[in-house]
Order: sequence, then C-alpha cells, then structure tokens
Amino acid sequence: MKKISFKILTLTFIAFFASSCSSYLDINRDPSVPQATDAVNILPPVLSQMVRGETFDTRFICRYIQNVSASTAGGDDFERQGYAPGSDNMGEKWRSHYWSIGENVDLMIADATAKKNADIVGAAKAIRAWSWQSCTDYHGEMILKQAWEPNRYVFDYDSQDQIYAEVVRLCNEALTNLDDKTGIARLQLGDLVYKGNTDKWKRFIYGVLARNANHINNKKSLYKPDDVIKYCDLALQSNDDNFAVPHAATSSLDANFFGILRNNISTYRPTTTIIQLLDGTTFGKVRDPRLPIMFASCPDTVWRGVVPFSADPNNTVGNTKRIPNLWGLPPTSPYPGTGRWIYDDKAAHYIMTYAEILFMKAEAAFNKGDKATAFDTYKKAIAAHMDFCGVSAANKATFLASAAIPATADALGIADIMQQKYIALYFHGAIETWVDMRRYHYNPLVYTTFVTPTGAFLYPDNGGKLAYRVRPRYNSEYVWNLASLSKLYGDKPDYHTIEQWFSQP
Repeated sequence: MKKISFKILTLTFIAFFASSCSSYLDINRDPSVPQATDAVNILPPVLSQMVRGETFDTRFICRYIQNVSASTAGGDDFERQGYAPGSDNMGEKWRSHYWSIGENVDLMIADATAKKNADIVGAAKAIRAWSWQSCTDYHGEMILKQAWEPNRYVFDYDSQDQIYAEVVRLCNEALTNLDDKTGIARLQLGDLVYKGNTDKWKRFIYGVLARNANHINNKKSLYKPDDVIKYCDLALQSNDDNFAVPHAATSSLDANFFGILRNNISTYRPTTTIIQLLDGTTFGKVRDPRLPIMFASCPDTVWRGVVPFSADPNNTVGNTKRIPNLWGLPPTSPYPGTGRWIYDDKAAHYIMTYAEILFMKAEAAFNKGDKATAFDTYKKAIAAHMDFCGVSAANKATFLASAAIPATADALGIADIMQQKYIALYFHGAIETWVDMRRYHYNPLVYTTFVTPTGAFLYPDNGGKLAYRVRPRYNSEYVWNLASLSKLYGDKPDYHTIEQWFSQP
C-alpha cells in the first residue's frame, strides 16, 4: 500500500489573508476605487464559479463512474477509483464553495438587503444551498459552523447531517425571500440563467430540496418518498427551466470548459458502460435514437466504447475501429470546428435539468410502491431527455413504444430507472450520477454495464474498496488544516473509500 506523506503546511490561509489585509486596505483607501460593488455585478461571476467547480472536477469523477476513459493505454488512476496524492486535482468544488463563491454570497446578501432587493437575496441563498449540497455529497464532512470566520487559523469539521439540515434551512429562507414583493426587483440585471424570473429560481430551489430528500433513500427512518415527490412536483416543469449557465465563447476565457477552445477533454473516449446502454446491448436490442446525437461512430460506422481501465487495441492511426473522442474527432491537434452537442464551445453548462427531476420522482414513487406513477414518470423522464438531445418526435415515440421500455408498470425495475438516469446525466451531471451510484453501492444489478475494478485494476491504496468520497482540497486542508482532518482519518491512504453519512443505512 502506498504511504501518504504530507508536508504540513482551508480556509485558514484565506482567513489569514483576509484578516491581515483588512487593516492594510483601511489605510490605503482610494476614493476613486470602490471598495464594494453592487450585488448584481457579483452574481454573474458567481454563476461562472458554480460551473467552474463542477466542470474542473467532472474531469475526474466522470472516470470514477465510467462515463469516459481518459487513457487509451489503460491504467488511469481515476478509472481505478484512485486519487492524486499531494495534488489539487479533484479539489475545485472545495475551492469554489469556500473561496470563489464563498463570501461573495454574503456580499450579495448584505448589499441586496440594504437596497431591499429580496429577489437577489433569495438567489444568493439558493446558490449557497446548492453549493453546500453538492459539495458535501462530494466530500463528506465539511467546515460549516466556523466557515468564513475571521482571525481563525484552524477549522473544525461538521457532520454531514448538519450540512444537510443547513441546506434545508437556506432553501426555506430563499423561498421566503423570493416571495417577498415589497422591495425593488433587480435580479434580472445580473441573472444570466433565469433573467430575473423568480418562479424559475424557486423551481431550482425545490430541485435542491428534492436532491436533499432523495439522497438519503437508505435511511429508512429519515427518507420520505412523498417529500421527494412533492419537491419534484414543485421543481423544474420543462426543459425551459433547466439551470443552464451560458458561454459566449469569444475566447478560451469564456468558452465552454468541455469545448475545443478550452481543449480539456481531447483524450476522453466514451466507455462500453455508456455505449452498451444505447446501442441495443442492454435494453431489448433496440438502438437508442440518442446514440448518434451523443456520440460519433467509429470510421466503420459502428459505435464502440473503451473498456474502462483497459488499453484500447484499436487506437492506431487508420484503424476503422478507432473510437473518436467526445467531439467526434481522432486524437489530432489542432482541432477543427467548435465541438459538438454539449461539448460545443458555446454550449451552456447544465447544473440541473428537468429530466433529472423526473427521474428522482420516478425513483421515489417506485420506492413508495406506487408503480403506476413511477412508470408514467419514468417514460416522461426519458422523453424529456430526448427533447433535451433534439430527438425527433417520431423517433421518440418509436423508442418509447419499443422493447427497450418495460411493457407494464409491474415490469419496471429500479435498474430501468437508474440506468436511464445515468444516460440523461451523462457527463454534464457526472457528480450527481456518482451520488446515485454510491447510494446504490455500485450494485451490478442496478448498473448492469458498470465494470467493477478489482485486483490489479483497483487503485492500490483502496484496500479492495471502491471510492465514496473525495479528499478536500490539498492546498488548504492538507497543508494548513491536517490536524482537524486527521480526526476524520483524512490522513489515511484509504480515506476516499470511507462511506459517507448520506448513503449509509
């Protein structure tokens, strides 16, 4: 087993920097340079940072869940469910939550409260609630009570159940703020996603509450499927409500992280795990009409995927079985064009989609025993994602009437729901898919095409276990806050395999 060595050297650095600089700024104020800004000017970069945290770390999580293979030579550490010791790889969501989104939310709330802009206050709290939820599901225990506390150099971690409760509290406050019509509505001035439409922001908040309630399905004393269904019914109502952050793509600075301009995923190839869900291998030998939209075929017009964590014998120049990357291109540089589908330079990044909401409702109804609602919602969820992909009405109807879909409500299984959700969240929703796979403990009866790494294919530090959490950011927690992290066994080589609270019984 590999031994971890940390150099000893959170938030601590941020708190030190902020506290030590505050007095410096006090004696160097320049009346011509504002020391504060309007909340509407803070919102666009905060929206951008929501995307940054998700996309940077999706590069690694998409390999955990076998959306892609990043190495045609095989042996990739993340496909083996490992990590990168002494590196900030996989630490961007932590950084985004505590720093780049961080206290900017408090600045927005303070400015908007003073100006009676309750709509901005509501949106700011919604973003923080989403960030707590997605970040704790990613990392586990986090710093809640002492977060952003000045003049502190060591931070204590709080349990995940407390963070889940904080998400609910913030969501309820945000809903109250968005219902407040007594102030001055100004959200539209900085809202790149919903253009100030508070009804759509409220639907997004109910989507966060649905995730919060759905993620604890293994906790029979806490899980309430009726609550999940209620929140889903109040959440996104169509693809027009998708939380989609746009990209202008005037340069690599404002282009889609997954596009050609940014060139971050040129080596990524789809795996057999996803291709076999679409090419007729899994569902009734029916080829899914989303297949040619989501993926390019090999030169011989056959769709193939790389076997996870294995070398690709077809990856040779001129081989007609050679698998294109997600842009549909061979591994050559420079790359022509602007990308394709959700990988286009100008494509928006989707934080939450209507299809996801419907799949959550279908799962909750199934768990409740209401198979009729589960079956109806399951089909609506597939249709919603087909609309998202641009499948024609005729092809959609044909597929939904095919052998790929269970014939009756009684024939519907949880694997049908979760594997179709896997397709619907492909790549852009990789982090949420990882939540699902951990909730079901990588069950091969649920995720039938997932190739479980074992033996030499599993990362050596794992001790035979699969990954259940990501270590918090190296250049904060391991450098500055290791003593606190060690109380959670964060200094152990297999820390990333410790199951989180949300997925435990």
